[in-house]
Amino acid sequence: MIIDAHAHLVAPPSFYAHRGNLFVARGQYGKYAAKIPDAELEKSAAQNISIMDGVGTDLQILSPRPFMLVHGENRWDDIVTWTEDNNNLIARTIKMYPERFRGVGSLPQATGAPVETMFDEIIRCTNDLGFLGVLLNPDPSEGSGKTPPLGDPYWYPLYDFLCKHDIPAHIHSCSCCGRETYDEHFITEESLAITSIARSDVFTRFPSLKLLVSHGGGSVPYQVGRWRSNRQMFAAAASDKKTETFDQTLKRFWFDTVLHHKKSLELLFEVVGPDRCVFGTERPGSGGGIDPRSGRPYDDLKPVIESIEEISDDDKKGIFENNARRLFARLDA
Repeated sequence: MIIDAHAHLVAPPSFYAHRGNLFVARGQYGKYAAKIPDAELEKSAAQNISIMDGVGTDLQILSPRPFMLVHGENRWDDIVTWTEDNNNLIARTIKMYPERFRGVGSLPQATGAPVETMFDEIIRCTNDLGFLGVLLNPDPSEGSGKTPPLGDPYWYPLYDFLCKHDIPAHIHSCSCCGRETYDEHFITEESLAITSIARSDVFTRFPSLKLLVSHGGGSVPYQVGRWRSNRQMFAAAASDKKTETFDQTLKRFWFDTVLHHKKSLELLFEVVGPDRCVFGTERPGSGGGIDPRSGRPYDDLKPVIESIEEISDDDKKGIFENNARRLFARLDA
């Protein structure tokens, strides 16, 4: 079975038109929930099924499109409504194709809001909607510098809550800012997520915490020598010979395979181990360009991984299916 652990909601245009209306209204019509006809949603879902069938994907785990989420300093009620709208539409998509889709829910996040404000939607997603996990924006202030890094105690109540309920969090930043496109912003925030947690005591406090990092871990697995050296320099300065290596810490995270280059995938498997990787394509998404050398889309990653000789058939079975079952405890529920 081929499980794509990183995919996003394919919704009809009317859903995103509703987003514009929601924020223009600014609450004057009360709770202004999305009303998307079944026929429109069915058409979008069927298009996604066709894409999956074209590359041999059996199951996609859907989350909202991150760059369309609205965190930051927007009206809290609008953030909550739009979050619920996205999660409800995913639930409806799953209901149409229960054998082909599962869900990971968005969370209402705002600049400076306590992490406890997310708990109700986490419970609704996992208990009521049957979702497998949650999508976590590591910087809901969207580049303004007002959000503590993920290693900060600000996040500890969330980590404790996730551990108690065995809910994995998929780290994926959302909007972009400044000189960046969202592609560049994503990679930067994923790198900062890893390094800020790695130099904290998060995994000591919360050893069962499950964190899936998008896009192959940002830049970290490819700049790993810098972080190995950094760790050993600090250990030497503290005369602490028991400090675990950076590689040991890195292998406490989970990683997807949303990398559109074979050599990058080979390096990811070498650095973090294939047992910490889950198949992901984000298809359809930013990898839909056609590789002029192969004539195939960059996000058609199944044959790329199958062609890697440095990992075993058992490793590939883990990447395509078994690791996702280890990560998402609710997958077989």
